[in-house]
Amino acid sequence: MPAFISRQLRSRSTSPTRSRSRSTSPARPRSASPARPRAQDSTSGPQAMVLKGHSDYVMSVAFSPDGKKIVSGSADQTVRVWDSASGVQLMELKGHDDEVRSVAFSLDGKRIVSGSWGQTVRVWDLSSGEVVQELKGHDGGDNAVAFSPDGKQIVSGSCDKTVRVWDSTNGVQLMELKGHGENVLSVAFSPDGKQIVSGSKDRTVRVWDSASGVQLMELKGHSNWVRSVAFSPDGKQIVSGSRDQTVRVWDVNLGPA
Repeated sequence: MPAFISRQLRSRSTSPTRSRSRSTSPARPRSASPARPRAQDSTSGPQAMVLKGHSDYVMSVAFSPDGKKIVSGSADQTVRVWDSASGVQLMELKGHDDEVRSVAFSLDGKRIVSGSWGQTVRVWDLSSGEVVQELKGHDGGDNAVAFSPDGKQIVSGSCDKTVRVWDSTNGVQLMELKGHGENVLSVAFSPDGKQIVSGSKDRTVRVWDSASGVQLMELKGHSNWVRSVAFSPDGKQIVSGSRDQTVRVWDVNLGPA
């Protein structure tokens, strides 16, 4: 089995600042640049805008691949699409009958997938705002959803302890991945689409073959729920975030030796 190494990341306490002598030089004048318009200024940082419209907790957000749109999912049971430059709400997508826990764009930016505690995953056409697929099969709320890089598949993680893979074009369930002992809280495809990673309340991170559904790895180390997982852009590392207050980076050798 491929080897892995876990690195635990924690915040470091600040150390006293060392005084250093520097030679003084005349200050260089800076050319003035036009002020960037903001929808709302912040006293604590460079906040660009505040998007208002949801009537309950916002559970998940994502940018479109081209950065021009933002999607948000909320406990108010709606999915909303916003213009990222102006903050204007472009769409309010209704159909879920429970809180929307996770949202994601397809890589081409033409579709949105949303997962709800109502045990359904919905695929939306962004041009029309209509539901094009409704994926049913989970026996618990859907906590996490993601498109494969080619947009042909969707992965979902649920409170029923399973990870499921779906055909995004016809809504057919392709696989049910079993192994976690508690709710699945986060899922992601590798950049090449060949693996899936999942994080769970059972404190483990698991890696699966997306074609066969075979579990490739079970990564142990966290002492509490694993709330978030992701692959590095080259697919050689996985990062996981947990309620144990740590971020862990795993070196996973999934290629040929």
